Amino acid sequence: MQVCDGMSSVVLTVGPDHTLRDAARQMARRGVGAAVVLDPEQPGPGIMTERDILLALADGQDPDQEKVGAHLSENLTFAAPDWSLERAAEAMVRGGFRHLVVVDSGETVGVLSMRDIVRCWTGEGATTPVDTARSRG
Repeated sequence: MQVCDGMSSVVLTVGPDHTLRDAARQMARRGVGAAVVLDPEQPGPGIMTERDILLALADGQDPDQEKVGAHLSENLTFAAPDWSLERAAEAMVRGGFRHLVVVDSGETVGVLSMRDIVRCWTGEGATTPVDTARSRG
């Protein structure tokens, strides 16, 4: 199986000037663990994850004042839709992260999470974030 088979093609995006609370609220509402951050002043997309928000809060940061742009994951690895799920999982394990932004011809086309990979490998296939949020309901 390939990344395109498991990725979520409906991607939550936020801007770098959103507050951490705004990002967390949108992520919770959509039932996703990451949001793609689009900043016209940066060469490519960034990503804000649950872990980034957790670390900021643990550091005493104010979620109503702190901006997403100041807390992005660094050293991103991007996946291509035609990568194998094994290659994507290896990149995640090696990099110590659980989400990959999927880029095709310079355009963001999806997000792949470790959960998406596990679903594919266990035969459940990919589900939309809304379906996932409902199932935890």
